Amino acid sequence: MTSLDTQRRKDAQPPKPVRSPGDRTFAGLSTGAGILILLVLAGVAAFLVSESLDAISAPAEDIAGGEGVWAYVGPLVFGTLVAAVIALVVATPLGVAIALFITYYAPKRVAATLGYLIDLLAAIPSVVYGFWGLAALAPAMVPFYAWAEDNLSFIPFFAGPASATGRTMLTAGLVLAIMILPIISAISREVFSQAPALHREAALALGATRWEMIKMAVLPYGKSGVIGGSMLGLGRALGETLAVAIVLSVSGGVTFNLISSSNPSTIAANIALQFPESSGLGVSTLIFTGLVLFVITLAVNMLARYVVNRRADFSGAN
Repeated sequence: MTSLDTQRRKDAQPPKPVRSPGDRTFAGLSTGAGILILLVLAGVAAFLVSESLDAISAPAEDIAGGEGVWAYVGPLVFGTLVAAVIALVVATPLGVAIALFITYYAPKRVAATLGYLIDLLAAIPSVVYGFWGLAALAPAMVPFYAWAEDNLSFIPFFAGPASATGRTMLTAGLVLAIMILPIISAISREVFSQAPALHREAALALGATRWEMIKMAVLPYGKSGVIGGSMLGLGRALGETLAVAIVLSVSGGVTFNLISSSNPSTIAANIALQFPESSGLGVSTLIFTGLVLFVITLAVNMLARYVVNRRADFSGAN
């Protein structure tokens, strides 16, 4: 290869882009922020692990309940998962239905107002939800619990005896469902609005009704987004503290009965209620339950991110 050919090849290569000082500064700040988040996350994990070692290595009889730290945290994990699953089962179909109505059915002015009101639910403090659940929702659920005990007691979830106050696991789950509804609805609304226009128009051109178009073109496209939003809402429900602590009447134990006064607590609510009066090994035990909740929440959010990223390479028509 001659020197002339080498020079021509160099001339044919596009010039490297010159990054301005502002670009370099922004890239450095962004990278530093990402690294800082990872360091904070690692620091929180290290703190929880180090402070939990005393509870992990302590004799079983020294832990509250006298059966060891794992027996102590087991009912709390069960209660946390039950309350979060109830919230997810109620909020997901409702959030998807609201998102579809706002995106494809409601007039523009109504859609804008309704979307704003749904998003505004996320700004309400959890303590307000808790007092609303205690003062309004729980008493309103008492007649239903009595009816469920009389007519549905063959189902373990409604075995009874029905709570006279309404402060049950089902009530707590319904409060959590309202709290995570804005998350699921907002993400679903965003995904549904990005469904390829040519796919929607093609379905309508072939004679599909609006619902058939949604079923064939919108829902398949937004399925993973709905799943990701639901799991992000699940992460919020898993860590909710004050609302559950105010609404739920706790008696301990593991039970699938959702309408009685015998309810397991959740990890976050138990920490909030027990921490002020704890000391020494009791604090270490509570921190260990916090570590378990940290691992559960991290796993849920990582799974949600994985589901969302699977759709990142979707190449639909615009």
